[in-house]
Amino acid sequence: MHTSFFHAASGCVRFWVPIAGIWVGASVSKATLQGRYAAAPADDDALLTFRAHEPELQDAVRRRVARGGIELVVVGAADLQPA
Repeated sequence: MHTSFFHAASGCVRFWVPIAGIWVGASVSKATLQGRYAAAPADDDALLTFRAHEPELQDAVRRRVARGGIELVVVGAADLQPA
């Protein structure tokens, strides 16, 4: 099990998703989280926002990997749009 964390230098939450018995690394930017979940930049804690929506973000990584994406999967706004 890997622990998600906010990587200040890149402005991203780094996390891992188990897929077919393998932990796949992924990241999502604070800006993407703010844009998708309407968190105010001044009040936002990216890691808290991530944790509140972690199942959706993990599903986005699984979809990207199913389409041929490889590690490090970078989750973008387009990955979080309703299907």
